[in-house]
Amino acid sequence: MIPRWLLLAFLLSSVPLRAAAQTEPHEEYMRAHILEILSETSEEFAGIDRTVQIVRMEIISGPDDGEIFELENGILQDRADMRLRQGETIVMRKLVKSDGTSEYLIAEKYRLPSLFWLSAFFLLLVFLFSGWTGLRSITGLLLSIGILALFVVPKIAACANPLLISLAGSFAIACTSLYLAHGFHRRTTVALASTLLTLAISVLLAVVFVHFAKLFGMGTEESMFLQMGQLQVINLRGLLLGGIIIGCLGVLDDVTTAQTAAIDEIRKANPTLSNQQLLRAGFSVGKEHIASLINTLALAYAGASLPLLLIFSLPDDYPLWVLLNSEFISEEIIRTLVGSATLLFAVPISTVLAVTFLHGEETNGHGHTHRH
Repeated sequence: MIPRWLLLAFLLSSVPLRAAAQTEPHEEYMRAHILEILSETSEEFAGIDRTVQIVRMEIISGPDDGEIFELENGILQDRADMRLRQGETIVMRKLVKSDGTSEYLIAEKYRLPSLFWLSAFFLLLVFLFSGWTGLRSITGLLLSIGILALFVVPKIAACANPLLISLAGSFAIACTSLYLAHGFHRRTTVALASTLLTLAISVLLAVVFVHFAKLFGMGTEESMFLQMGQLQVINLRGLLLGGIIIGCLGVLDDVTTAQTAAIDEIRKANPTLSNQQLLRAGFSVGKEHIASLINTLALAYAGASLPLLLIFSLPDDYPLWVLLNSEFISEEIIRTLVGSATLLFAVPISTVLAVTFLHGEETNGHGHTHRH
């Protein structure tokens, strides 16, 4: 979704530059280096205060590499992020029209170098605090992103069932990321089994909750755009369900791996504990984990939706019950409810499986030990 301010910035900052040989309308993207800020003035445009910069820039990529020209940059009021500075690099968008003319638009700041160095700093922190295990988890994350980008999204775009594709993608992500992050150990296998069992329950919960809440996946502007474009045949309710399932997976592996590891470490610390004692200890740890993760899950969904929540709070003539009844708010509530309910199932499932398959010894009534 293109922000409204960016669309307005495109309109305010664009000026025709030169004719092009192309006759078919198309777009090209390139990078440009700001050579100099020639002038900066303030004015009013359509009742909006703005600052206008005249900048000289040089194209540094693409077929127009090396071309130098001047361009007007309109800065909306209180939008300091739109201000250009000498020496920085920006992304340009070139529109070639059907009549052969073309114009350049300032798209946005060029951020890839900053993202690269910030990512490198993050990887260094991961290595310093968790060693190779942390780097393996990063590899699992990249593989998960690859599965989403190369399998889930293309399949859904090709009109496959979003729920089934999301479930298949989640299965593949769980099987690969867990072993990459935690190694091929018995407790990793137990955590994976717990994750897959709980994921199946989350599918049932999501279908039931979405059905009873009468949701159809139309709660966001993105879904509206999908209905107007080439992807209008996509099942938006299935897309909503698929998103809920993938979101649940993100917290499931945290619960199952932590719970399984806790049971295993308790067993190693005191091999004489019985199954019942291990279960009690595991449920005690699980309750604390659930209490913190439910809050984390709700805040994560609220934080991601905060800009839209602020927009909903603006009109004074909307009663609270109308806002809560809106599909957008209802979708976020259902996401939180399904995710939290899934966590509630994850703790007992992972605890029971861990006690069953990781417990090696237990004591009998006379204090002697025997193996299962």
